[in-house]
Amino acid sequence: MKKLALTFFVFLMGMVSAQKMKVTSGNFDFLKGQTELNLQMDYSHVKFYKENMDETSYIAKQEKDIQKAGKSPEEFEKWKKDWAYSKDTQFTEKFLASMNKNTDIKTSVNNPSAKYTLIVETVWIYPGWFAGIMNQPSKLSTLLKFVETADRSHVLLEIDSKNAPGDNFVGLPNNNDRISEGYAKTAKTLARMIENKIR
Repeated sequence: MKKLALTFFVFLMGMVSAQKMKVTSGNFDFLKGQTELNLQMDYSHVKFYKENMDETSYIAKQEKDIQKAGKSPEEFEKWKKDWAYSKDTQFTEKFLASMNKNTDIKTSVNNPSAKYTLIVETVWIYPGWFAGIMNQPSKLSTLLKFVETADRSHVLLEIDSKNAPGDNFVGLPNNNDRISEGYAKTAKTLARMIENKIR
């Protein structure tokens, strides 16, 4: 049992260290002296699983999986509402909480007074899975774009974030909770990168 737990721990650590964040264009100079940042979440091009299915196909897959598990149609409707809530609220809240905990630049949504806007474009999601003692974290890939709030075509910085893990050491049964942790991890890594670059 101890050997199994150790193997699982090593596996989990491997997943946690798999995140890669790379600047693809621009630099952080424009953030020096800034005290606030506007946030925009973008799911318009998101893909799921290794098959790169679109959101419509992902939702259909969840419905089929729920049916295969012998659960009622009401369970699917419950899942669909949870997915909509997570996209509209939970993912954003997790990102904001982690961002604001790790940098002095306060980030919020719908803040037109902020000179710059961070667009978090979700590129790819692997929801992970949970089976009691054994589970696999979710993985989240995003494109982080810093633009002028008044002219969003003016991109000052782009960062490619790949495979941010979403889970905790106990495991999270709910897919959306795991994915939320991926957004928190992305924000934490980004915030620390910002603090390091603008010191």
